[in-house]
Amino acid sequence: MSGAPEEGTETLDELRAYDLKILQQRDGYRFSLDPLLLCAFSCLTEGGRGIDLGTGSGIIPLVLARRCPGSTFVGVEFQERMAHLAERNVHLNGLAERIAILREDVLGLRRRFPVSSFDLVLSNPPYRRRGTGKISPRAGRDDARHESTATLADFLESAKYLVKTTGRICFIYHPARLPELMAHAASLKLACLRLRLVHGTRTAPARMAMVEFAKGRRGDLEVLPPLVVRNDDYTYSAEVAELLGEYGPEGGYSTSEQ
Repeated sequence: MSGAPEEGTETLDELRAYDLKILQQRDGYRFSLDPLLLCAFSCLTEGGRGIDLGTGSGIIPLVLARRCPGSTFVGVEFQERMAHLAERNVHLNGLAERIAILREDVLGLRRRFPVSSFDLVLSNPPYRRRGTGKISPRAGRDDARHESTATLADFLESAKYLVKTTGRICFIYHPARLPELMAHAASLKLACLRLRLVHGTRTAPARMAMVEFAKGRRGDLEVLPPLVVRNDDYTYSAEVAELLGEYGPEGGYSTSEQ
């Protein structure tokens, strides 16, 4: 499986903090800071099993495979081109024995896995309803940002089905739809355990929200200190700089709303 970028249509970028090389579409969907923040927010014990719903180029399983030794992951992606790119990234980084890429819609996962199969379920789901917001000229970006066959409720229902009662569900989502996310979770009897808001600067409104849920238990909500991406001089905050390390020359980070 080729690890070289397709000339003119792909780039090969580096995430040196995790010793990863990432193939990405030059003019299509490119991962933002959000999945890296979600990886840092989540936790998985050694030898645990995780699944990423809507994996894109595979960035979440790749990073967590480095952060969580001995763990295994499944990345679910319904766009054929992105799923193929994720498979190439897995092989490029020598992680084929620990990461499997599944070409499937979120709605089809019940026929693929038994109930309570995973210790950790993660997702950076599309945060715009179909037909809302600006249309991107970049191929694949609208499918990544807009709900298509699966809605927010579908992502949560699939996550509940897949996670063990001893496990965790971690989502990163747009704060404008946070009440909807919480309402869906409550209807599914998912306990909200942690919440952390992500701000571009210390005076800016929240751009994203990270939430941890669990099924089959109760717990008080812990609201964590806000995560600020950039300092007043627009350099990265110490927390974010540690996550990013050095990024290759084709790179560049933003949150989804920047």
